[in-house]
Amino acid sequence: MAKVNQAVEAIRTKTEYLKCKFNNVNQEADMEVKLNTQVIPKRGSFKYFGSIIQGNREIDKDVTHRIGAGWMKWRLASGVLCDKNVPLRLKRLDKIRNKVIGDKVGVTSVEEMKREARMT
Repeated sequence: MAKVNQAVEAIRTKTEYLKCKFNNVNQEADMEVKLNTQVIPKRGSFKYFGSIIQGNREIDKDVTHRIGAGWMKWRLASGVLCDKNVPLRLKRLDKIRNKVIGDKVGVTSVEEMKREARMT
């Protein structure tokens, strides 16, 4: 029974909610969300599958997060790419053309998308 109580307590302490404003209509004043007698804290944003979801319909936090993640990956790669002690032949082992990768994953080329756009 103690493990069940610990699990319930963990859920109570980790539970939060986000109110999404899908339109500009003002609704009722903010109400408290409760689980039994415990008030559940409200968040302004949260991370979901790597994206930052904001309750105010903005995307600035997600864009900032993605830019930061991109720079972090670049910093990791640049250690090898910019290292003069690593031979150039090791840096260019992967010589797969973009077209081959695009065909494998089913991505339409930019040229094809332009052609399709002109036809419609």
